[in-house]
Amino acid sequence: MGTSRAEPAKKVLILSDKGIIMKILEVSDELYLIDLPHERKGFRKFISTWVFKSNKKAFLVDVGTTKTVKLLVEALKYLGVEDVEFILLTHIHIDHAGGLGSFLEYYPNAKVVVHDKGKKHLINPERLWEGSLKVLGDIARMYGGIKPVPEKNIYEGDVEFEGTEVEVIATPGHAPHHNCYIYDRYIFVGEAIGVHHYLKTWDFYLRPATPPKFVYEVARESIEKIHDSGNFTACFGHFGYEEDSRKMAELAMDQMDLWVEVVQEIACKKGYRDEKEIIELSREELTKKDNLFSKISYLDEDIMDREDYFVNNTLSGIVGYVKERFCPD
Repeated sequence: MGTSRAEPAKKVLILSDKGIIMKILEVSDELYLIDLPHERKGFRKFISTWVFKSNKKAFLVDVGTTKTVKLLVEALKYLGVEDVEFILLTHIHIDHAGGLGSFLEYYPNAKVVVHDKGKKHLINPERLWEGSLKVLGDIARMYGGIKPVPEKNIYEGDVEFEGTEVEVIATPGHAPHHNCYIYDRYIFVGEAIGVHHYLKTWDFYLRPATPPKFVYEVARESIEKIHDSGNFTACFGHFGYEEDSRKMAELAMDQMDLWVEVVQEIACKKGYRDEKEIIELSREELTKKDNLFSKISYLDEDIMDREDYFVNNTLSGIVGYVKERFCPD
């Protein structure tokens, strides 16, 4: 099957029992991206799982939500995966790891690799669920609850798949428990360099993923780590991939610098103090100055509506950082 830059080759699995169309994007003979859509409008081409497959064995990067575990299991069956050796979590937010406890009921021998700061919250997810409800509200309820992960499944030590090391890079910034993973010619970046989306124009949309509590210096250092690790295909948590990870890291650093600069100008130099007003004015300015973010208008309408919420959350993190760092009350 031929490929285009804007839409990779894909296999499509239709789950007729729920009427949900789930796309499995084939990146290479070994690597697949599973789109895990939700019923809520716009929540497609957003939450996903990466599958690196060798015969009937595989490792996964993230598992999505409890709501989509059955979709993921069906997709793995479709791909002929019988043994999930590792689950590499980029971080423990519920759109990436919320379904893990449920997923392990299907693959009880899978070894979970997670940042040290995330382990206790997987084993006892009560605080993670409470925090998710506080921040996401009805979206968290749509994602579904969180089942505990058995402590025996948490893996500590070097990670090796089919004789090749998986390099683990701690990349706090989007979250203090965020990791990136390098394997073969791929780097799985989670949300460290932002949220990506293909456009029908053979181009892409990109924005930062900087929810509260955002610390610019930590986030930028994490992106620098990705840049300095080498040049790979960058595999995003949301959504898709780009072949030049160094270029993407450079774009992400420039973008983050610009967003902080714009918010600082509005919040500190112009003296606006109301967060909603700062966010609204910042979005207007960024639409003019950021040619990657401005492509939000090229997204499908339902996806654009979804992004509207998350862009505000991203800016809320930056507003909080700028006020605390540069112009406290």
